[in-house]
Amino acid sequence: MRTPRGGERGAVSIIVIAVLVVGVAVAIAAARTGIVLIGQARAETAADAAALAAADTLALGRRGPEAAARDAALRNGARLVSCDCGGTHAEVVVEIRLRGATASKVRGRARAEVRPACAALGGCGASLSAR
Repeated sequence: MRTPRGGERGAVSIIVIAVLVVGVAVAIAAARTGIVLIGQARAETAADAAALAAADTLALGRRGPEAAARDAALRNGARLVSCDCGGTHAEVVVEIRLRGATASKVRGRARAEVRPACAALGGCGASLSAR
């Protein structure tokens, strides 16, 4: 039986360890990316709901479209950052704090418009356009 040459002994162990380290780093990066993408989707959903709630308030001629947007954002786990709500449109920005390995925030934006004919009739729904 042949024995390995003196300088090559243990070289496979180093290669295996290097591959494992790279594999763990790739897995961690993929997990963090997934957390951010899910957070972004949640923020956009919360922004859509907030914009529609504000537009509904505008369409029905009620007061407080910003309060309606804030309530809808909170129910969806977000915080209302801004609300340009007046006339025939509601444009909102919400923010969600990510949990886990990435302690960061993501924002979602949405705009909902009330058709002028509907506003005159006291409401017939709002149309949503995400930006």
